[in-house]
Amino acid sequence: MITGIIGLGYVGLPLAVEFAEAGHDILAIDTDPRKIAALERAESYIEDIPTERLAKVQDRITPSTRYARLAQAEAVIVCVPTPLTPNREPDLSPLVDSVQSLAAVLQSGQLVVVESTTYPGTTRERVVPLLEESGMAAGEEFNVAYSPERVDPGRTDYTLRNTPKVVGGFTEACRERAVALYGEVCDNLVSVSSLESAELTKLLENIFRSVNIALVNELAILCDRMGIDIWEVVDAAATKPYGFMRFEPGPGMGGHCLPVDPFYLTWKAREYDLTAQFIEHAGEVNQHMPYHCAEKIARCLNERKQAVNGSRIAILGVSYKAGVGDMRESPAVKLIRLLVNAGADIVYHDEYVPELPEFGLLSEALPDVLDGCDCAVIVTAHPNVDVQAVVDQAPLVVDFRGVTRGIRADNLVRL
Repeated sequence: MITGIIGLGYVGLPLAVEFAEAGHDILAIDTDPRKIAALERAESYIEDIPTERLAKVQDRITPSTRYARLAQAEAVIVCVPTPLTPNREPDLSPLVDSVQSLAAVLQSGQLVVVESTTYPGTTRERVVPLLEESGMAAGEEFNVAYSPERVDPGRTDYTLRNTPKVVGGFTEACRERAVALYGEVCDNLVSVSSLESAELTKLLENIFRSVNIALVNELAILCDRMGIDIWEVVDAAATKPYGFMRFEPGPGMGGHCLPVDPFYLTWKAREYDLTAQFIEHAGEVNQHMPYHCAEKIARCLNERKQAVNGSRIAILGVSYKAGVGDMRESPAVKLIRLLVNAGADIVYHDEYVPELPEFGLLSEALPDVLDGCDCAVIVTAHPNVDVQAVVDQAPLVVDFRGVTRGIRADNLVRL
């Protein structure tokens, strides 16, 4: 079977490899020539797909920037980004552009599945009409389905194969065909009654996390003022065997999903004369966390009769989560910008992110960033960083991830 994948990022490339391993011939489409060139060399640019694994299926993957190749496919899966505008409103231009290009080469009998996260109604109201500009009718001459991605970069216990896959179709026949397709690479398929139910499922998953992270972040700010250790409180609450789910505070949320997806739903809610205040407040709390962290660093330095202006601050970890180099919406970027604007001299260590061009910075070895620093800040706790060594060598350590729990030192401060 020939399967097309549009968008070769953290969602599309793993899909392409999984389907290739299942025996599909893959037409891999992306507008970024650097990704195409890397795939032609069988070099992976995503941590979840080792180059060795990609190389084994290289002969089954045909990378290209040309949508015309998709005319050969039996199924096409759309995995392009769905970001926000600077005004925090949905930016569907990547999705619209890709679907318009697909419509120009759409063939009778093809299945089109959207995986890009979006608000309920997008597939039916935006995608289907664009595809029908081909002159064919959805549900009759071609099939349309929506199946939200559930990728967690860097995670190995839950993969595409063993993570349940939600599928909704434009018609029942559309859904059944999409279920059959994903059944070749997923062990557990979850059928829902409509495209909209599938779209909202993805948003609910991420809004659930966003709201609970905001709750514990807001408590962290309160605990900071009350002189209570938020980590001790979370640890104690987590001992309850029922009715509580552990969430941890941090310097803010990153990745493509959690900082973005809730705003897709709040924007759509306004169409129905509803202000989703609960969801919007959660987003505001999480966006504020880098500011709170910058203020805490300034306060800790001030207590040692130092100012942020002129201080050498070592940032440990700049990607949005531990164990990966994904910089999408990383709170470290906002925190660094705030500190630079306050006059700090920034150095950083992150084995997964070799450079930060925006700030003209290169990652340095851990001993080098600690040498001569006034403050070391743990922003992202990568697994290979020796936090005890950090506490031993830096005159001041501010830990925003709670990884120094169990260490007691006069120079150590936690969120």
